[in-house]
Amino acid sequence: MQSDWRRPGLAGTIVAVLLASRPAAAHVDYVTEDGGSGPSVTEFFVAVFSEPLNIALLAAGGVGVTVATLGWLRYGDHVEDVTVTRRTLRSYQPYLGWLLRLATGLPLMGAGFGGYLFSPVVTVEARFVQITVAFLLLFGLATRLAALAGLLTYLVGLATHFPTLLLGSEYAAGFLGILVVGPGQPSADLLIRRLILSDGTIMSRFRDVTTVSDLLSGLRIERSVAPLFIRIFLGFNFAYLGVTEKWLDPGRALQVVEKYDLTAVLPVAPEMWVFGAGLGELVVGLCILTGTFTRSAAGAGFVILTTTLFGLPDDPVLAHVTLFGLTSALLITGSGPLAIDRTVVPALRARIGRAPAA
Repeated sequence: MQSDWRRPGLAGTIVAVLLASRPAAAHVDYVTEDGGSGPSVTEFFVAVFSEPLNIALLAAGGVGVTVATLGWLRYGDHVEDVTVTRRTLRSYQPYLGWLLRLATGLPLMGAGFGGYLFSPVVTVEARFVQITVAFLLLFGLATRLAALAGLLTYLVGLATHFPTLLLGSEYAAGFLGILVVGPGQPSADLLIRRLILSDGTIMSRFRDVTTVSDLLSGLRIERSVAPLFIRIFLGFNFAYLGVTEKWLDPGRALQVVEKYDLTAVLPVAPEMWVFGAGLGELVVGLCILTGTFTRSAAGAGFVILTTTLFGLPDDPVLAHVTLFGLTSALLITGSGPLAIDRTVVPALRARIGRAPAA
């Protein structure tokens, strides 16, 4: 579940802010019961913004993030640790497919055996389909076809259980990422591919068979677009959870604060806990979605998920594995195409500080 905790500057500041809002950032539906009284959305926002301390905390957080961002733009690319970290993360590219397969296949297998459809709150059993797709993904056999089958299954489920199944929208990112990246190594598909390409093997007779990879190449869908697909659905997932589960359903979110006595961890009003958690998820989601400081945002998301894991003992961990894997994938790939990191950020960096040597 989803970390750029390795990077300084903006990442450190965002992480610090998000730690203060842990662990109300979990899937609220997974750890609370429906029903019960609570404030309306209007009452909730009035409670947050009528308290001077809350406004002061939000203003201080905004100033801190702004200063950290300017510092990162000015000095970040001149820190050798950052350069080495980026280079090391990029070196993990051959294992990206394996990472995505594990992150998607493991929770999908658990969903199949657990009797729910992608999300624990959708108790529809699709055991055969989910377990079959999960097995193929984990084994790396017919990987792209399995990912396509999984994506279609999710879309059918979403159509019949909308909007509830949006809670599992990270699966769409996982399936699309696998479809574009392929099985990676190690995988059964890679073994079969090498047998096909080696002269003298029985499998070499199938060398001219058109594959899904060939079809994607014909459509000019290259591996490099995988981060874009991941960003779209992962960023949406974070932002959606922050707004709908915290801000638009404050009653249940406040149940989380009371259930785990979070005001004893950080002595602020319960409403401020909920608002801060929602704001953190929304900011992280929008940064990932738009490709703005992507690795830092993914790292912040990873920290949110990690603190949730240790802070909420009855939260279904398996349901968040895909988020962990997707945030980790973005740490490896960076933003990919159509990202602010590729356009606005370099221009700001060149204007604010000296552009790093090529």
